[in-house]
Parts: sequence; structure tokens; C-alpha cells
Amino acid sequence: MARVCEITGKRVLTGNNVSHANNKTRRRFLPNLQSVSFPSSLLSRQVSIKSISSAGIRFVEKAGGIDAFLLNKPACISKAMQKLQKVIVKLASKKI
Repeated sequence: MARVCEITGKRVLTGNNVSHANNKTRRRFLPNLQSVSFPSSLLSRQVSIKSISSAGIRFVEKAGGIDAFLLNKPACISKAMQKLQKVIVKLASKKI
């Protein structure tokens, strides 16, 4: 599994561990990825996302759920989320 958030696009960063003696060794900063299920009222089922960062969870919750978040056309979402977005937009246009 690639360590990339499907909502925000956050990736692994690299940097240095710096000791007291100022020795530098390479290290990786990993994003805080979680597996989460969001309820979708348009799909009438749970939408499970395998790798979403904690910041991505906050974005979705602040938007009012996965349906509202994907209807606002976010910029950097993964290919799987783009497919889900097309389905949700199509269902939302039918309900209006």
C-alpha cells in the first residue's frame, strides 16, 4: 500500500535525525493514515476508505460528510475517489 492519503494527497516526507553531536542520519516522516468508513446517504451504504490522513478525516467531517465533500469538487483526490465522486454527482443530479 502506498503511503498516500486519498483525500489530501499527503505523502511520506524525508529529513534528518540530528543527534546532540550534530550527526545527521536520514529518516522518513510518515503521514498519520487511518482506515475509516463514512456513511453515504446518496449511496445508502458505508463508504470505506483505506488510507486517509487524520487531516483528511477533519476535511470530510467539516464539509458535512463524504457526499457533501465530494460534491464540492475537491482538487487533489485519488483516482478511486474520483470514480466515487462521479457516481455521487450523478445520483445528486437525479435527486434534484
